[in-house]
This record gives sequence, C-alpha cells and structure tokens, in this order.
Amino acid sequence: MEHTRITIIDSHTEGEPTRVVVDGAPDLGGGSAADRLERLRREHDNFRSCVVNEPRGHDAMVGTLVGEPLSSESAAQLIFFNNVGYLGMCVHGTIGATVTLAHLGRLQLGRHRFETPVGDVAVELHTGGAVSVENVRSYRLIENVSVATSHHGTVKGDVAYGGNWFFLVNEPEQVVSSRRLTDLTAFAVDVRQALRRSGIRGDEGAEVDHVEIFGLPERDGADSKNFVLCPGNAYDRSPCGTGTAAKIACLAADGKLAEGQTWHQESIIGSQFEGSYRVVPDGNGVIPTLTGRAWITAEATLLVGREDPLSMGIAS
Repeated sequence: MEHTRITIIDSHTEGEPTRVVVDGAPDLGGGSAADRLERLRREHDNFRSCVVNEPRGHDAMVGTLVGEPLSSESAAQLIFFNNVGYLGMCVHGTIGATVTLAHLGRLQLGRHRFETPVGDVAVELHTGGAVSVENVRSYRLIENVSVATSHHGTVKGDVAYGGNWFFLVNEPEQVVSSRRLTDLTAFAVDVRQALRRSGIRGDEGAEVDHVEIFGLPERDGADSKNFVLCPGNAYDRSPCGTGTAAKIACLAADGKLAEGQTWHQESIIGSQFEGSYRVVPDGNGVIPTLTGRAWITAEATLLVGREDPLSMGIAS
C-alpha cells in the first residue's frame, strides 16, 4: 500500500498536547498567518482532521503548522488547529512549538517573535523547557452578563478575549476538581449552548466558544484552579494560556491584579502557568505574559494510506 508521509513532533505543555507538523503539510502559498489559516480551512481541512483526529490523534490534541514568516524579524508563522476547527492563538501551542523548534536546533535561548493569525507574539525561551509568551492584547468585552441555561439555571460571567473568546463563569460557584470532569463538562456545554441561543458574541460577531470555570486552588502558592472547555468539547489539561490571559484582563479591569504582579493559575490536573501584564498605552486592555513548561514526547511519521477509508481521520 502506498502512503503519504507527514513528519511530526509531539510535546505537552503542562499536560496539554501539541503536535507540530515538521514536514508533509500542504502548500498554503504566501501571505499572513491569517491568510494561510483561511486557505487551510477552505482548501485543506481534511489535513487538519488527518493530523489531530482519531485514529492518529484524539480530541485533546492541538496541531501546529510552522511556516515561513512575512517579516525577517520573526522566527516563524504559527497556525493552530484542533479536533473541530482552528484557533486564532494558542499559548500552550506556542510554548510547545518553541520547545520543538529548539529541539530541532532552529531556535536558541532568548527572545523570538512569531506571527499568528491574530497578531504577533514574542517568546522568551529559558533553560529547562520554560517559555514565556508575551500574548496579544487581551480585554474584557462584557462584564457580568446573565445567560439562561437549559439545565443549570441562570449563570453569570464575563466575556473576555485573550487570543480566543471566553465566557468566564462568575456564579454559581463550582467545585473545580478532576473528580468532577463529567459534571464540569456538562455544565460548560450547557453554558456555551445558552450563549449561542442568547446571541452573546465577541467582537465582529465572533463565537464565544471557550468556557472557563474557576475554583479554589489545591496547589501551594496558586491563586486559582480552573477548568476550561475547548470548542471541540475536550477540556484543557493545562491552565489554558489564552484563558489565563482573559482572566488576567478581567482581574486588571476590576483592579484586583496590579501591573507586573504575578498570577498563579492552576489547571484541572494540577499543573501551572504564571502570568502578569503590562497596560496597553491607550488603556484599552492589557498585554499578558504567560510562562509555562513543555516537554518533547515523540518524534514520528504519520502514514496516510491512499486506500484507507479513514485516512483523513474520524470527525469529532
């Protein structure tokens, strides 16, 4: 049987997997990361499914394409995708891609810039697998809005942007524990469906497709423990970088976190990101910096059999 080959390197960032495509991606032509993402979505969506969905992947897998940048000052373009579609920004994926490129000898310790579909981000590669990501501008759009869910009554929360759109639940309070994954998932799905019915959206009509729930931390020194439901109904094993950025933006807007002060966000599995922010000069939002660690877990070649009826993956 003849096969098409796709070379990948897998890693995890504080528990959340990243699959970087090293070779075998379709030709997306020139342009910005946003242009190339749209071309991937429109013309090669089966490639996304092939790389991250079963039988080669799973619902929690996030794929990353590394492309040539437009600017000579950038190290690369990054395009992120998951089991059901595409992400504007992915902090854990950026950390994973940074450690992967270092593993390949393409990045050295120090500061670098990446182009993403929602804007440029800067990273600082430290020793020991730690990476700091200076994210895109993050801000709260709607404060303490109420939605009527089908099964959990009225839920209140903030709509905020951290590179993706989030609904950050304020009440009712939930017990955030890995022992409650089924209950937390059902609650978050109910909230997301209520947001759609209510017409609550982000800027330019963007869907609020991530739901973030907070509880008391269990890890020493952590400020909060979170559960984040991603668009494809998989929960984030890491503390979710763009979700932590959205949280930091809300804390800054409420005067609960000072510029430069560190926020320690614990994930549902007990891993951690550290975050802080600087104020945007015009006062409209903040620029968060998130720090986490990634580890290489595999080097592999995916084989795509031409006669395999599931060669393009099982859609989630």
